[in-house]
Amino acid sequence: MKRHLFVPFSLLLVAFTSCNSNKGMEGKNTNSSGEIYVYLEESFKPLFETSIYTFEGQFPLATINADYVNEMEAIDAFINGKTATICITRDFTEEEKKSLLAKNNVEVKSTKLAIDAVALIVHPENTDTLMTVDRLKNIISGKDSLWQGSNRKINVVFDSPNSANFIYLKNLAEINSLPANVFAVNSNEEVINFVKENRNALGVIGVNWISDEDDPTTLDFRDGINIVSLSKAEGEEYFKPYQAYIYEGYHQDKGYPLVREVWLLNKAGRTTLNAGFVNFMTGEKGQLIIQKASLIPANMVARMVNITTK
Repeated sequence: MKRHLFVPFSLLLVAFTSCNSNKGMEGKNTNSSGEIYVYLEESFKPLFETSIYTFEGQFPLATINADYVNEMEAIDAFINGKTATICITRDFTEEEKKSLLAKNNVEVKSTKLAIDAVALIVHPENTDTLMTVDRLKNIISGKDSLWQGSNRKINVVFDSPNSANFIYLKNLAEINSLPANVFAVNSNEEVINFVKENRNALGVIGVNWISDEDDPTTLDFRDGINIVSLSKAEGEEYFKPYQAYIYEGYHQDKGYPLVREVWLLNKAGRTTLNAGFVNFMTGEKGQLIIQKASLIPANMVARMVNITTK
């Protein structure tokens, strides 16, 4: 049996700064002290809960208040001046950055923080756990509505409207609206609990919610669900959203297919706590936290090692 391991070579320290202060939004602070509010895509809540806890432990005079929201809410909060720092699954376009600079004299600095994946989960009694990307597209668009080998209807559930997971689904299937059997609850955690209680459900979550095998909460979430294996096409190898296969899916165009980027956007000044937290997340300690969470750090040189066992 061949296994793939994700092996880090080194960490690249990245300084991430902005030239403009974020007046009127945050109180007086430094890179390591003060109080700020950040808006973060709810898909990454487990990662940032650990990261903020570690950061505040290292800098006792710093307080970071996190609002875990869907992606559109984070973007709106950023544009409308409710926060200077957000985490979403894309960078702003150059047009968006120029618009903010022209209207508000705000320079947006962005950095790729990590690579993660969208995971599919089902009830333990569901044996239909192998799926191609084309079949997933058909399910999302309503062309395929039944579980294989049965007459049970597939109920697709995701975290919330306008979330990163929702946007990913729509872009994947290239549709403007979702069929009636595709619906939202309120969070990734609610998706997991819904799947545990409904054997017809296909849950769509951020893999961060089930990726950290050293986190007791993560292990509790994984108890009572099955993770779907995906292939890019019929006849090709199936992969689960494990760290090594996420890496291959992003960097080598093989492995797990439903991968995406994680971005931090900041418009606060270089001497603010916002910048200090961004530097922490993109620096050595933050990237190690990302690695431990079984995501792929953006600022890490790595190689894949194949281990064959008889």
